[in-house]
Amino acid sequence: MELSPLRQRLIDALHLRHMSLRTEDCYVRAVARFSEFFGRSPARLGPAEIELYLLFLRDEKRVSWCWFNQTVCALRFFYQFVMQRPDVVTRIPYGKREKHLPVVLSQDELVRFLAAITNPRDRVILTLLYSAGLRLGEARNLRIRDIDSPRMLIHVVQGKGRKDRYAPLSPTLLVLLRGWYRATEPKDLFFPNAKDPSRPVNASTVQRAIKIAARRAGLTKSVSPHTLRHSFATHLVEQGLQTRVIQAMLGHAHSRTTEIYTHVTPALARSPLDRLSPPKTGD
Repeated sequence: MELSPLRQRLIDALHLRHMSLRTEDCYVRAVARFSEFFGRSPARLGPAEIELYLLFLRDEKRVSWCWFNQTVCALRFFYQFVMQRPDVVTRIPYGKREKHLPVVLSQDELVRFLAAITNPRDRVILTLLYSAGLRLGEARNLRIRDIDSPRMLIHVVQGKGRKDRYAPLSPTLLVLLRGWYRATEPKDLFFPNAKDPSRPVNASTVQRAIKIAARRAGLTKSVSPHTLRHSFATHLVEQGLQTRVIQAMLGHAHSRTTEIYTHVTPALARSPLDRLSPPKTGD
C-alpha cells in the first residue's frame, strides 16, 4: 500500500476483529497488490477500479477461485472498516467455486504409505495427521501438555478460527508419541524446528516427507497433509459415525463442510444392479 499509515489502519482493524495472523497477511498483501496494479493509493480508488482489477484477475491472470475470493474479501474489509465506504463493498462480486471431491486414501494405501516412512519424526507426525484428523498447522504446534492420555484425547489449542477442540488419541499413536518423547526429550513442542526449538518444524519439511513416502509406497494419487485429514473423516463415515460427531472432531464450523465426506463413500451403498435377478442365458 502507498501510505504506511493506511497499512497500519488496516492491520489495526484486523487486530480489533481478532483475525488470524495468516488472514492479516493475506488481506494486507491483497490490498497492496490492488494498489500496485494502478500505481495509486487505494484511498484514491473506487468501484470502477475494483471491478476492472477483479476482471483482470479472473479473465487475464486466471487466478484460482481461492485467490480471487480472498482478494474480494480483503477489498470488502478494507473499504468497509478502514475507509468507511460501504457503498463500494456492495459492488464487489464473488466468484463461484468449482466443486471437487477430496482425494482419499484407502486403508490399504494408508498401510503402504505409513510403512514407507523411514524417518522417526516423520512417522510420528504423519501418523498423527491421519489418526486424529489434524490440520498441518495443528500437528506442527502440538505440545506435550496437549496430550491427555488418561482420557485418550488430544487438546487442539486455537485451531482454525481460533477455536479449541478435542481430537481422539489413538493407543497406537500414543505408543509412537511416548517413544518419540523418550528418544528426543522435547521441552515444549513435540516437533520443534532444528534451528530454533521455540518454533515448530517447517510446514515444507512435513510436506516433503509426505511426497517422499507416497512415492516410495507407489501411490499414484496426489497426497498432501489434508489428504490424511480427508481420509480420517471418510473412514469414520464408513464406520457409521454420525456426521455431527465427525464435525466436532474436525473442528468444522458448519455441518455442510463435513457432509462432503458422505459423497466420497459410495462403498456404503449397494448398486441397485446387484438387487436384480441374474439375466437368463440362452440354452
